[in-house]
Amino acid sequence: MKFSIVVNEGPYTHQASDTAYHFACATLGGGHEIYRVFFYHDGVHNGTRLASPPQDDRHIPERWSRLAAEHNLDLVVCVAAAQRRGIVDAAEQKRHGKDARNIAPGFRISGLGQLIEAGIRADRLIAFGD
Repeated sequence: MKFSIVVNEGPYTHQASDTAYHFACATLGGGHEIYRVFFYHDGVHNGTRLASPPQDDRHIPERWSRLAAEHNLDLVVCVAAAQRRGIVDAAEQKRHGKDARNIAPGFRISGLGQLIEAGIRADRLIAFGD
């Protein structure tokens, strides 16, 4: 079965991100496919490379980056939600004249069309968070 996942909540503020991550791991471990993980609303904060949790805590953005690298996952951050929350890749940095970028490895910024496509291409679209 092919799944797409939507994460609507940020890391460390709601269990949705952790639950989505563990669902993704279980899905892949069960031999299923993940077409795309789409980060929307506050969920875009999962895609920052600037998170620095304490050493004894889990590093949620890093977890997603590792999972994407290991399984060639498409991690998409909503461009409108990212702009509102200060998540910037190289293209957005240049377009808006910012002095830095902060998107984590394995993530990319794109539009809502990617969410629609994820729903069309997958057998199931599972959303985590409000």
